[in-house]
Amino acid sequence: MTDTAFAVPATEAAPRWPVRYLLFIAGLGGLLYGIDIGIIAGALPYLEATASHAWQLSSQQLGFVVAAVLLGSVLSSLFAGLVADLIGRRGAMLLAGVLFTASIPIMALASGYTPLLLGRLLQGISGGLIGVVIPLYLAEVLAPERRGRGAAMFQLLLTIGLVLAALIGLYQAHAVDDATRAVGHLPLAQQAQELFAVKDHAWRTIFWSCLLPGVVFCAGVLWLSESPRWLVRRGRLDAARRSLQRTLPASQVERTLADIQAPVAARADGQRDRLLSRRYMVPFLLACVVLACTQATGINSVLAYAVNILNQAGLPGAAANGADVAIKLLNAVMTVVALLLVDRKGRKFLLMLGSGGICVALLGAAMLFFKAEQGRLDVQPRIQQMVLADGLQLELDPSQWRQLAGTHMRGDQPMQLTVSYAYGGFSDVRSLRSDNPSDHLLGIQRDATVRADSVIGSFFRRLHLNPFPDPAAAADAPLHIDQAWIGPVPSAQHGWMVATCILVFVAFFAVGPGVCVWLALSELMPNRIRSNGMSIALLINQFVSTSIAAIFLPTVGQHGYASMFLFWAGCTFVFFLVATFWLPETKGKTLEQIEAHFR
Repeated sequence: MTDTAFAVPATEAAPRWPVRYLLFIAGLGGLLYGIDIGIIAGALPYLEATASHAWQLSSQQLGFVVAAVLLGSVLSSLFAGLVADLIGRRGAMLLAGVLFTASIPIMALASGYTPLLLGRLLQGISGGLIGVVIPLYLAEVLAPERRGRGAAMFQLLLTIGLVLAALIGLYQAHAVDDATRAVGHLPLAQQAQELFAVKDHAWRTIFWSCLLPGVVFCAGVLWLSESPRWLVRRGRLDAARRSLQRTLPASQVERTLADIQAPVAARADGQRDRLLSRRYMVPFLLACVVLACTQATGINSVLAYAVNILNQAGLPGAAANGADVAIKLLNAVMTVVALLLVDRKGRKFLLMLGSGGICVALLGAAMLFFKAEQGRLDVQPRIQQMVLADGLQLELDPSQWRQLAGTHMRGDQPMQLTVSYAYGGFSDVRSLRSDNPSDHLLGIQRDATVRADSVIGSFFRRLHLNPFPDPAAAADAPLHIDQAWIGPVPSAQHGWMVATCILVFVAFFAVGPGVCVWLALSELMPNRIRSNGMSIALLINQFVSTSIAAIFLPTVGQHGYASMFLFWAGCTFVFFLVATFWLPETKGKTLEQIEAHFR
């Protein structure tokens, strides 16, 4: 399918409002994608404080709740290209909006782990469809000189979705802080009971707040025109003509329609190309590497776990939520900068600049966490001695905190205890703070850690494979405390230094990979494999993102936050090398010219 058909000079009188409308609705899809990624950051601290007690969720299960959106994206990315070819680009966008809207009440009304996970999976399936179909749609309807701005608009609304999610979280954080002060005079047990109800209401309200954008997107898609290229492939020439009339000057419509029909006729004569044809291998693999490296920077995990990371770094409740809002706002502002630069400076330059800045910022955060984590005291032998029979019930009153911390406790500075433990192959991590009334008890029980065998686990065991722990083997295994570290919570100044590193990280990501990744996804893929190739590339992208999000909580519990940031920095350095030495510049080129470069 040719792209020159859409290379209409910008000076001609193309219809303005239909083009602006399709950019807005496509951008609104980015808004939903941003909400998918960002909404869990504000909800997670309250979900962790309530669900872990009421439903006895492990840190691994909470990690799965966070990663479920990304896992859903992986699943839907695999079939998004086929869906877009089967029901059209507009139909796939409508399906994504319906799934997103349906996920909200499922999550907000959840009364256990399964419906919460299901709702997050539906959100992820919606996001996977959006991530493939909207860049595909924009690539097929926009001229080369407008593709960069179209992708930037999608990313801009995505960042606004992140800001919206952060603002919702900040509002609820202030409500929880007000409630915390209001119950400060009550006995400790009653404080915990009152705060449980407030935090339970907070995370449910955060999810409910996302319903309206989904409804607006569904309604808006109904007024979009279908991609003329998809219509021509289906033989619907009149509909394709009407679609072109909404985006091109009248004088360009018939010539454009004829240009679109030419390659379709050639394919009908028997010219067929496989996805992994030799001529397509290099651009296909390059697009996959760029998308994988984009997620290996850790961006989705940083955005999803931002409040937790900043709490760990030393920022208290509302301050961490405020910094989270600043992070998302900066992301949006720098995306506007990228929108202005992407068609001027080019994709390659911005990717080199962005990946280089990200690497430096991640190394800075890693060094700050490394310094803070060096001062912790190993109390594993003492905690292990307190294990009784099948579990552990340790009342953490002020005297117990002083006894555990010893000389490491300085005045009234709050302390943090991180315990990783296991029953056989089933492990978990608990992190408690002395200044949190909800953390007055370290309770470890077998039933809350050893889970019944899943269908997937049983299947692999029948094949004599053991990727998952065996509940039968853990039924009689003793509780073993793998690690237990206690140390002072870092100062607020340390927290703001980490927040600054994350702000620098997000700024460089927004200017570089944030916008350019969607262009790489749609521009590097040759015309005839674009829909299926984009699905596979985004599948790899989401698989990397899902894996990182799923292992985040267990990894930082076992090895500290410094190790995670160092890993991301190493991956980003690889990204910088790829952008510098292998990525071609695609600014201002038609899709055919880009494809010819790789021949």
